[in-house]
Amino acid sequence: MAKGADCVLVLTTLPADADVENFAAQLVEERLAACVAIHPGVRSVYRWQGEVERAHEYQLVLKTTAARAEALAGRMAALHPYEVPELLILPVTGGGEAYLRWIRAETAEEP
Repeated sequence: MAKGADCVLVLTTLPADADVENFAAQLVEERLAACVAIHPGVRSVYRWQGEVERAHEYQLVLKTTAARAEALAGRMAALHPYEVPELLILPVTGGGEAYLRWIRAETAEEP
């Protein structure tokens, strides 16, 4: 396993009625994410404005580099339908070198 400290995973959720495919495609087309894995059927329970809420959502896992994470976060904020979207950036500490190289290549600002 190769070190991948320059790569990160970004987590977010979108509501069940969102155009998730378009959201993901825009981020990949803009080279902010190499890949967006879309997990449907997520059931979330959370506190919002003093009330316990329940929602059907999609969980998205985005693969990018640490260098592109800030730009990705900004673009996600602009596209996201939630007032306070989930945005968690998790470091990658290892992985297959070929996959990590692919993430780096696909998110390079200049292809």
